[in-house]
Amino acid sequence: MNLTDQVVPQREDFFAFMNDYPADTPVAMINILKFKDKSGNGDETGQQAYLRYSKNMEPLLAKAQGKILWMGHVNQTVIGDTNNQPHMVLIVEYPSKQHFIDMSTSAEYKVIGQDREIALEYGGLLASSTINPAVE
Repeated sequence: MNLTDQVVPQREDFFAFMNDYPADTPVAMINILKFKDKSGNGDETGQQAYLRYSKNMEPLLAKAQGKILWMGHVNQTVIGDTNNQPHMVLIVEYPSKQHFIDMSTSAEYKVIGQDREIALEYGGLLASSTINPAVE
């Protein structure tokens, strides 16, 4: 998976998610994040800009009924590209794709989301569903 220079979704990918992901089912958004050494503003690190983004996202996430399921730093790549390893992985669950769409297309997010864009070298986002291994 090559995520270089990908921070915002391509228009066609976002529309495919809107049209193809099942409605009224939870969606777990897996964020694969690599921070810039210096943010787009140049006066802070990408991680500092992302921390500000995360803090400002808390009320929007609550409004969208989203919840952080797990987050952590990537310490070492065991299988994969060890030269371009991400710094962090974050999993956020929303009750439905519509909750995520409404939040991510809101006027409030447009302002807050700028910090995400200046913070990241890449920010992969995978829309995922939970499976029950006993059934699947």
